Amino acid sequence: MDVSGESFEEDRLEAFDSDHVPEWERERLAKVERLRQQHIEPYARSFDPRTRLGEIAQAHVDLEPGTRAEGSHYRVAGRVMARREHGKAAFLTLRDGWDDLQVYGTVDALGPESFERLTELDVGDIVGCEGHVFRTRRGELTIFAESWVLLTKSLRPLPEKWHGLQDRETRYRQRYVDLIANPDVAWQLRARGKLVSAMRRYLEDRGFVEVETPILQPLPGGALARPFVTHHNALDADLYLRIAPELYLKRLLVGGFDRIFEIGKNFRNEGISLVHNPEFTMMELYWAYVDYHAIMQLVEEMIPALAQEVIGTTEIVVGEHSIELKPPWPRRTLDSLLREYLGMSLVEMRTDPVKARRELSTRSVEVEGDEGFSALVDSALKHLVWPKLLQPTFAIDYPLELSPLSKTHQDDPLLVERFQPIIGGREMGNAFSELNDPTDQRRRFEEQAASKAAGDEEAHALDEDFLRALEYGMPPAGGLGIGVDRLAMFLLGVDSLRDVILFPQLRPER
Repeated sequence: MDVSGESFEEDRLEAFDSDHVPEWERERLAKVERLRQQHIEPYARSFDPRTRLGEIAQAHVDLEPGTRAEGSHYRVAGRVMARREHGKAAFLTLRDGWDDLQVYGTVDALGPESFERLTELDVGDIVGCEGHVFRTRRGELTIFAESWVLLTKSLRPLPEKWHGLQDRETRYRQRYVDLIANPDVAWQLRARGKLVSAMRRYLEDRGFVEVETPILQPLPGGALARPFVTHHNALDADLYLRIAPELYLKRLLVGGFDRIFEIGKNFRNEGISLVHNPEFTMMELYWAYVDYHAIMQLVEEMIPALAQEVIGTTEIVVGEHSIELKPPWPRRTLDSLLREYLGMSLVEMRTDPVKARRELSTRSVEVEGDEGFSALVDSALKHLVWPKLLQPTFAIDYPLELSPLSKTHQDDPLLVERFQPIIGGREMGNAFSELNDPTDQRRRFEEQAASKAAGDEEAHALDEDFLRALEYGMPPAGGLGIGVDRLAMFLLGVDSLRDVILFPQLRPER
């Protein structure tokens, strides 16, 4: 209750020197004040029931120009995206979610006072109206307003001409405006949600059970990455935002789950780029009693099925290239790929890192003078190999040094049974035949711990509880992680992860 006799809007206007208050803000605050003086609440509590604009358009798709839909009567609501007057009539374009529909109001139908308030609406206001449907002579489906009500008064104008929000930084930072101004962006982000739902349904239909594992973990594990650290006061202990759910999901394999998956957030305290965000969504699954060959088959069948459901095709156009997702996908060993695109085998890179650095430099790949085998292989893959693999390809059989949680290859102790699906020149995931030998796992953890002690912040921590779980016995299993954001980015044809993340991480606003 306003016991002072002055409204909040009046106080706000008086709190600033008029020279420092934008004209649009003064005008809109004044409108709010006038409405309240007329006992009209500019921020309604509800407007229910209502019919979505898209449903109305679908129901009357066959209505002929210049005719009325007999017996039609609707309550609709939406944001005013455009307004124009024509004598004693006014036309509004309403947007409900991301569907538009025209509303037509006249002074005769609404009365002088209601019509005058209608003509004072600003673009961005949210209104509700009630009336029947007709199609104009020009063919535009329209609601004839028999009554209307203001539901929310907008205090900020939309970007000029409401479709002019093009600056990417502003779009990502003010996603709420981006969604209003750019319906195609809203469609992309809805399609991303559809991808997650389709993935969940696909796995559940094949007997996988969805689980949830901790996001706050006492030790970071499951990947080679730098974690975020926080402190729990009650426990007086540091905790880490998970970099991967892997070690907890494997504990569930020990406990008897045989097909499990989790779709959730991971966090890595690393750089930001077109294909990296510190907070990202992963789908990770584990399937007991199979190896990485079964996981490959699952991937090459699942991704085309998801594409078909989300975008209606398995053929994706990337630039000038058409990419067909239907199986089978070729399997290429890492050794063969490096021989083809670098001219060196894995054995040569391991035994002659000086030559490997030289070969990378001659191909314009920047490397440090002391980079070792693992870093050199990683650089060669990212800069020379992946960009050449446009059609879906499984890159298989990785060096042991790059994969501390993967099972040793049965034909070569220096390799592991690991693969990555590469599509459109980018990694879409990571998969292993999972290591279930606790002695071998301890040895690898100890090697990683030595690297961490030597200053490698991305090295894996030694997790004694996980080793204890393995000692109880984990069945042979195949595991898979797929980056949901990257897969959505590929399917929707965008060049930045930020276009498929609702609120991407940005530098603090100055």
